Amino acid sequence: MATNPNQNYEIPAEMRDFAEKSVEQARKAIDGFLNAAQKTVDTFEGSANTVQASAKDATRKSFAYAEQNLAAAFDLAQRMVRAKDVQEAMQIQAEFVRNQFEAMQTQMKEFGSLAQSAMKQPGSKK
Repeated sequence: MATNPNQNYEIPAEMRDFAEKSVEQARKAIDGFLNAAQKTVDTFEGSANTVQASAKDATRKSFAYAEQNLAAAFDLAQRMVRAKDVQEAMQIQAEFVRNQFEAMQTQMKEFGSLAQSAMKQPGSKK
C-alpha cells in the first residue's frame, strides 16, 4: 500500500483535546509550584530579620549566662580555698551544685521563652 506524501494526516479531535488538557494541567501545576516557591522566598526574607534579631538576643543571653556561671565558679574556688575543713568544703560544694542547678533551670527556661517568642513574631512561620 503506497502512501501519498502530500496526503495530510488528521490528528483525531480526542487526541488534540487530551493534549490540550495535559498542557493546561502542566501549566497550572508549574504555576502552582512557582507561586508556592515565591511565597516560601517571601517568608524566608520576612523572617530573616526576625531570626537575626532573635540570634542577637540569644547571643547576648549566652554571654550573660557565661559570665554568671564563671563568676559562680570563681566564687566557689575562693570559698573552697578558705574552707576550714573537709566538711565545710563539702557543704560549700553542695551549695554550689544546688545553686548552679537552679541557675541552669532558669537559663533554660529563658532560652525556651526566647525561642517561643521568636516563633510567634510576625514574619516567622507558625
